[in-house]
Amino acid sequence: MAYPLLESPVGSFYYYDGNKISSDSQEAKQLLVPTDEVTYYETLRVKCGIPLFFEDHLARLRKSVAGIENFEVDINGIIDQSYAFIKDFDPDLDGSLRIVLTKSHLLIHVCEANIPGEKLFEEGINSLTLKWERVAPNIKVFRGDYKAAVASKFGEKNEYGNPYEVILTDNEGRLYEGSKSNLFVILDGVVYSAPDDKILLGITRNRVMKALSEAGATLKYGMFTLDEILKDKNASMFVSSTPFDILPVRYIDGHELNSCNNDLLRKIQHSYQRIADDYIVAAKR
Repeated sequence: MAYPLLESPVGSFYYYDGNKISSDSQEAKQLLVPTDEVTYYETLRVKCGIPLFFEDHLARLRKSVAGIENFEVDINGIIDQSYAFIKDFDPDLDGSLRIVLTKSHLLIHVCEANIPGEKLFEEGINSLTLKWERVAPNIKVFRGDYKAAVASKFGEKNEYGNPYEVILTDNEGRLYEGSKSNLFVILDGVVYSAPDDKILLGITRNRVMKALSEAGATLKYGMFTLDEILKDKNASMFVSSTPFDILPVRYIDGHELNSCNNDLLRKIQHSYQRIADDYIVAAKR
């Protein structure tokens, strides 16, 4: 399914193929027209003008390209243009930067940021499940049918409102990741993640793994159905992603979990935040 290069843009200009273009220009309007080109993308969390874990995002971008078309990716050019764009847009930017790449084009722009407030970090999020088996989960490209299915689920509402995240299940009903995040389940003091070959290997997830270790958590690979999880009254879940770091899951399909009161989860959150802060400090030197 064809899909436009430009999605949820913010600001009065973008960088397109090395040029600064106005958001109301004809060239920018053409970016809203669906394209048949294979489209690769990365969305980066930018704090204090620093793209978090930039090198990991670019490594995943190159891996995605290698998995389908295998053309040369100018990593240094993307880095230079991204930093130039941030300096031009807002040197102290706190938001989301979107890098979109095809075989013939490079687009860089700020996009709407789904950055949660402190209340969600403390109280947790509402979520719904969607049965969806990813195709080639380690490759991050646009897939219109998937985006449409997820958008429809986000439009649903239960007694706790619309979902903040949609949790995917496989054909056996086992939860394995969020629509825009990685999923972790805590049962009996052990943290579980789906196997690497089942999910999109999130950039934040790499740092979460380090945070788990620093928090003294034991990590195992495994997937569970919601019914299996709910058998443990102290079961907890959290999601991690570039836009919202680590968030507890309080509700899933209307069932309440104990995530907000899980001490281990809080330790993991604090460890991750220190890792992110250290990265920003090092990048500013």
